[in-house]
Amino acid sequence: MTTITLIRKDGCHLCDVARGVVDQVLAEFPEDEAERIELVESSIEDDPELHARWWEKIPVVLIDGHLHAHWRVNPERLRAALTDAEELVP
Repeated sequence: MTTITLIRKDGCHLCDVARGVVDQVLAEFPEDEAERIELVESSIEDDPELHARWWEKIPVVLIDGHLHAHWRVNPERLRAALTDAEELVP
């Protein structure tokens, strides 16, 4: 299972754009591959630790807990990273 974590906050335009890019990329994967990718959203408004760490960089995308992107999400780069992560899963 590959986990994408989108760290955001309400009212953040770039966060909404990032969510759209993530949704677009996930929709392109075949169903059997997409089922192995979990999307988790976390808000810096709900978690003081996330706020302290990421408030200047939202939206932030983590793949399996590792920083993938902040501010802007490139769909080609995200697609490649998810494809690489999926190839590691048996």
